[in-house]
Amino acid sequence: MLFNSFAFAMFLPVVFIIYWVLPKKFQWIVILISSYYFYMSWNVKYVFLILLTTMVSYVTAVLLEKEESSRLRKLYLAAAFFVCLSVLFFFKYFNFVSESIAAVVQQFSVSYSPFMINVLLPVGISFYTFQTLAYVVDVYRGGVKAEHHLGKYAAFISFFPQLVAGPIERTENLLPQIKRENIFDYGQASYGLKLMAWGFFKKIVVADTLAVYVDTVYNNLQNYKGMVLAIATVFFTIQIYCDFSGYSDIAVGCAKLFGINLMSNFKSPYFSFSVKEFWSRWHISLSTWFRDYVYIPLGGNRVSRCRHGLNLLVTFLVSGLWHGAAWTYVIWGGVHGTAQVLENIFCRDRNQSARNKTDGKRTGMKYILPVFKIVLVFGFVSFAWIFFRAQSLSDAAYVIRYTLSGIGSPIQYLKDGISNMGLEKTAVVTCIGMISILGIYDGLSLKYDVIECIGRWKPLLRWPVYLMIVLLILFLAPIGNASSFIYFQF
Repeated sequence: MLFNSFAFAMFLPVVFIIYWVLPKKFQWIVILISSYYFYMSWNVKYVFLILLTTMVSYVTAVLLEKEESSRLRKLYLAAAFFVCLSVLFFFKYFNFVSESIAAVVQQFSVSYSPFMINVLLPVGISFYTFQTLAYVVDVYRGGVKAEHHLGKYAAFISFFPQLVAGPIERTENLLPQIKRENIFDYGQASYGLKLMAWGFFKKIVVADTLAVYVDTVYNNLQNYKGMVLAIATVFFTIQIYCDFSGYSDIAVGCAKLFGINLMSNFKSPYFSFSVKEFWSRWHISLSTWFRDYVYIPLGGNRVSRCRHGLNLLVTFLVSGLWHGAAWTYVIWGGVHGTAQVLENIFCRDRNQSARNKTDGKRTGMKYILPVFKIVLVFGFVSFAWIFFRAQSLSDAAYVIRYTLSGIGSPIQYLKDGISNMGLEKTAVVTCIGMISILGIYDGLSLKYDVIECIGRWKPLLRWPVYLMIVLLILFLAPIGNASSFIYFQF
């Protein structure tokens, strides 16, 4: 069941009404049942996986809370990690590891055929696995108490707005909200609907429109060279942001309809001054997860500079692997990790100084240096996205090699790029218009809550804005099959 599907448009109002009509003591039951129905709409069989992960983490946490022996506590924790990560490995990484071993063995002229399994990747498995592991670790560390009510804990793990693609919520934020009896707040629900509308705009109007051009190029790379590759890469940079942040906006807005606040997952990442700042603004729930459960346990920055660099690199390599079972994702993570290591070496003090001088003033784009830094980081991130979008390392190498082909004639380079991509004048204007709206919104979001600000406008001003957003969504929404979200594959 996709957020941008007719099925979800029917599902959400029904759940909303039942949730608020029934006595408040049944709210967690409504969340649990609706969440499992939501997940089973993808594949009934895979509901047993989330049940297994839920039960293992639940029992482990209870045992950890009761056990005083340090050795046994470590054993319980290791067992939970082994079970949960084994399930994730089997469905997501088994074929990748098997193919990689075969490739290495074949380098020694040994005939070896990799053993492959034919299974579908359960949707959302990476997200709810990480959420359960974070819960177990927090109980182990003593940061949170074990939840003894299995039903409420299961509702916490399976909460449908964020189940499939996050945000990856922390126990101390989401679980208490699931357990309490929530009171309907019109302002909160209204804000949630507006945030959902903005999320649908980013997904349907921007991401899905750009996806047509991106897929045309990246699915047929050998037919293209030069500027068209650069345009497709920039389009993908914007597409994946609108696709994923659009999902997060819908998830956060949807949760607000039930009186629940989820963490913000994106904060205008393409307005960052550095790669480090980019990752403090992009997929925040995952970035903080890796910081707290991988980077800091490795030693963080409380070690030598050399070891610190290694910790950063390892964290981002693991992050890349989390995103997908392919070497392209690993390299993508490695590129970002290497960039942060280099930033720490060469730009440590200067970046902070520039931030202090320009903080709060960059939305007006008045200073050349801040603009240059934003463009530079955006260019780097776009380059890294090549590995993320390419279907193989050879495809990524092709894009990198031929993107600048013909740049010696800049005007012709640009004309050929636009024409070869199939962008007519109307399409160019449309794309520029959509990207401009997105840029203005994200730029203003650095200082203001745009939705809240628009909500304070007079009705004659704000309602045309709402109507325009809704009409654009309805006009561009596909009839029949809705397009999936990119991060569903992870």
